[in-house]
Amino acid sequence: MNTIANIGRPDKAERPAKLWRILPGLAWKGVMNNGTVYFPYFGAGIFSVFTYFIFSSILHNDIISILPRSGYAWAMLELGRWLLGVILLPFLFYANSFLMKRRKKEIGLYSILGLEKKHIGFSFAMESVLTYGVALAAGMVSGIILAKFLFLVLLRMTGLPVNLEFVFEPGAFRETAVFFFWVYLVNLLYNLIQVGRAKPVELLSGGKKGEKEPRFLALYAALGVVTLGKGYWISIQSRLDSDIFLDFFFAVFLVIVGTYLIFTSGSIALLKLLKKRKGFYYKASNFITVSGMLNRMKKNAASLVNICIFSTMVIITLVCTSSLYLGLDGILHFSHPYDMDVYFMEGSFSKEDVEEKLHSLEGEYGLPAQWEDYTRIALDCGKTGNHFGMKFQESPGRADNYRVSILLEEDYNQMADTQAALGEGEVLVYSQGADFGYGELFFMDRRLTVKEELADMDILPKAGKNGLIAEYALIVRDEETRVGLVERWLEEGKIEENQGFLDDRREHAYRLNVAGGAKDMGQTEAFVRAFRGWCQTQPGYVSFYDNIASRKEYREMMGGLLFLGLLFSLIFLMCLLLIMYYKQISEGFDDKEGFTVMRKVGMDDGEIKRTVHKQILLVFYLPLLGAVSHTFAGVFMIEKLFGAICFYNTKLLVCCALGMLLVFAALYGVSYLYTARTYYRIVSGDGR
Repeated sequence: MNTIANIGRPDKAERPAKLWRILPGLAWKGVMNNGTVYFPYFGAGIFSVFTYFIFSSILHNDIISILPRSGYAWAMLELGRWLLGVILLPFLFYANSFLMKRRKKEIGLYSILGLEKKHIGFSFAMESVLTYGVALAAGMVSGIILAKFLFLVLLRMTGLPVNLEFVFEPGAFRETAVFFFWVYLVNLLYNLIQVGRAKPVELLSGGKKGEKEPRFLALYAALGVVTLGKGYWISIQSRLDSDIFLDFFFAVFLVIVGTYLIFTSGSIALLKLLKKRKGFYYKASNFITVSGMLNRMKKNAASLVNICIFSTMVIITLVCTSSLYLGLDGILHFSHPYDMDVYFMEGSFSKEDVEEKLHSLEGEYGLPAQWEDYTRIALDCGKTGNHFGMKFQESPGRADNYRVSILLEEDYNQMADTQAALGEGEVLVYSQGADFGYGELFFMDRRLTVKEELADMDILPKAGKNGLIAEYALIVRDEETRVGLVERWLEEGKIEENQGFLDDRREHAYRLNVAGGAKDMGQTEAFVRAFRGWCQTQPGYVSFYDNIASRKEYREMMGGLLFLGLLFSLIFLMCLLLIMYYKQISEGFDDKEGFTVMRKVGMDDGEIKRTVHKQILLVFYLPLLGAVSHTFAGVFMIEKLFGAICFYNTKLLVCCALGMLLVFAALYGVSYLYTARTYYRIVSGDGR
């Protein structure tokens, strides 16, 4: 009988071998049967490999190292690749952990049917190899196709030459493969740990056990309000000084913590309030919504926080990118208003020779030049109210230290084409930053009457919010008055007065513009080089600043920042959309049985759709409102940070913030419609 019963069956020795042979197929079926959650994971992996490969390819290309003045772009790309790795590792880990939660019941069923944990672990290893291979291959192929295009975009944005050949280096392929090998290995180890710790009975329940209500909700709410308020206060009250970057990171940390606490306490408090309203709660369309969300209150709060934070990151990145792009010309004009600045020691050079050389170069290059020239004595001073004293030495970088240039009335009248006439003890005052705002001025305790505060000066562009590099200009009646002020400065600083000091500080400045457009840039640069070379051979020469070259370097730096901003906007948006999608998919599967029961007791499809939209609307726009609030608070600190790069166009910044909020809200609405439809397909039984 035993012989007959065993006909056609493999013996016990053959069963393990056959079992191992079917595991790769089991892994493949596991992926295909869970396509709803696996395919977005594939997409996230492909996009992640693509972006990382792009950064590595550009960085490994020899062109970056040989291009002139490309250091800024290279540094930005290196920083961007590092930040990209920091973002992608936890993001892909989050997506993988969602997959594991979704497959708990399946793993439990495998265990009940006789598969050992080592077999399930091997199956997961095969799935990891599959996802890693697909992501790496598709991401690199996409990168090969689009890398040259994105490299040309980078060159265009940085102003570097575009007639260059892009070559793929083996190092880019190697670094990308190694980085994502570790990413997927971390995910695999997490999966194996979950399988090793799991019990079949718990897995079969699918993690449906409801969460306990968090304790101390009132304390959470109070801490959340205080923490978030403190983060907002730091952002709004921040100043552009040496502590601003520390303040920035501290404010971001407080906002994230405060957001979590408020969403945790606030969402649960709202649901409990709705549950107490019997007329609202005991309706079919509301009962499932409120009870289902209360059942997963902690997880719901965590996902809402992630959506809110990533939404804020997308908006802030787009605001910064668009503002810098549209405001770049203003930045360059403020930081470098003239094509070149030349300084000679007054009395040690020939003004006639300089102007004769300029007229000669105009004829040689066919480009007219315009210039302002004047003498100045520049002193470093500290300012308290309307008192100017010695520079505050205890903190060299403090905002109340200023450069003060003392000019003569005759030079100012020539530059401004006016007829100002100053009396004894009278001065004209000009502030490159906030208005001086006083009717009298004390310079080293000497009282001076402010006859007029000037609204603008071409040699020092004005920005009322400029608190980092703002200078003051004092226009005095004559040289005797100026020397008297310098002598007081020397006495105050206990600096021995001597003629050599005054001669060193008395500079004659030429600020020049060459009227050549973009098509004449080569001629303009040649003009500047020729004039610079001549100036360096003249007696009394002090310094020469080629601001055309400086503008190029600035454009390269800003172009690198803009390139990073666009790429990171896409990355943050990808992360956001996938988190939103997984949240709705997860909750759809959690709520599916509840809707099935409600359908059996009489709920029709129309009521189900209304319930779905009500549930999603209840929480979907809470993160958006939080992101809008965070953005408005963040604009204050962005404005201060932008001051470090001479961006002072507050109106443009606010307009970009409003525009990006509208664009993002529209995109968010489209995402809402799509996720609501996906959620409905799942709870109605049309999706897996």
